[in-house]
Parts: sequence; structure tokens; C-alpha cells
Amino acid sequence: MKVNQVEHPVVAAKLTALRDARTDTPTFRRLVDDLVTLLAYEATRGLRVEPFDVATPLTTARGVRLTSPPPLVVPVLRAGVGMLDGLIRLLPDAEVGFAGLVRDETTAQASWYAERLPDDAAGRSVFVLDPMLATGGTLVAVVQALLDRGAEQVTGVCLLAAPEGIARVTAAFPDDRVLLVVAAIDERLDDRSYIVPGLGDAGDRLFGSAATRLPD
Repeated sequence: MKVNQVEHPVVAAKLTALRDARTDTPTFRRLVDDLVTLLAYEATRGLRVEPFDVATPLTTARGVRLTSPPPLVVPVLRAGVGMLDGLIRLLPDAEVGFAGLVRDETTAQASWYAERLPDDAAGRSVFVLDPMLATGGTLVAVVQALLDRGAEQVTGVCLLAAPEGIARVTAAFPDDRVLLVVAAIDERLDDRSYIVPGLGDAGDRLFGSAATRLPD
């Protein structure tokens, strides 16, 4: 797996505000949206394009356009949904799938409860959205499902990652089929497998107190 930690002063400043426990839900949502759009700029560098001639007001210019089939964006339920608009803003023609996994709070193992993925992902640029790469179990499961459907490469877009999660995904995919784009790599996981210093539960902070009854 290749890892791209985006080092930029605007990314760092917005992430600092995102970590702040005083940041309210509306502001948290806006910051996530802003950060994902910034991360998407790096995540989409490898998009497939083809030559395309366009008529300007003066003459013809050689440019490019995205190839078909359209990109596939897969938010991991539930918190990944809060990242969707930030990426779709750059890729309005993208198709959207969904991956629902819940983590057992005792074992920290992820298990599927919902899956809406295309049968064939061949030839697509594929992006998985998950705010927190903690143990890495969820990302491994989703990436493997997409590779099994023919995806040649999968890009994971995360706000934060723990070294333990990066190590697990790298062990599962040691080649260059997986790219991780992340705003920051934090210190470690605590004894509950939460990222430290982290930013808390991304789903709860995105969707408010009612979301505590929903699985991630």
C-alpha cells in the first residue's frame, strides 16, 4: 500500500479545528466537507483520462476528459456518508456504492451488515471514504470486496489513520493496488482501539446525539 499524508497548512488548520471538542455539529460537518475536498485533489491525481479536442472561442485546443466507465465512490456507513459531498463536488458524474460494517466493541472486528456495490468494478477509478483508519479491519474488508469485483486499484480517503491500521492494510495489500490519502497519521490506538489523539467518534460528531443508536 502507498500512503500519501497530505501536508498543507490549510489541511492542518482545518484538522485542528475538527479535533477540538468544542466544535459543534454544523461546524464539524462543514470542516469535514472542506477537508475531503482538499484530500480529493490529491486522491484524484491518478484518474484515467483520454485526449479530447475542444473548440475554444478562437480555435481548437487539445485537452483531456475522464474516461468511461465513471468513477465509483464508496462511503463506509455511517460516517463515510458525511464525506461524500466533498468528493462528489469534484466528480459529479461518479456512481456511488455503499458499504455497511459494524465493529464489535469487544473484539474490534468488523462485520458486514449492508452492501450495495456493483457486480463489476473493472476499469473504474474507485474511492473508499472512511473518516478513521483505526484497526484497519473495515478498510481491508471493503477493499477486498472491490478487488474481488475487478477493481485494479482502490484509493482510501481518510481524515485520520493510526499506525496499527496502516500496518494491517499494508500487510493485506503489500503491492500498489491500494493508495491511502490521509490528512494525518496519529500516535496510536488506545485499549478500546480508538485513535489517539484522534477527534472522537466521527459518526456521532457528524450526525448528532441521535446517531449514537446507529451502527458505524
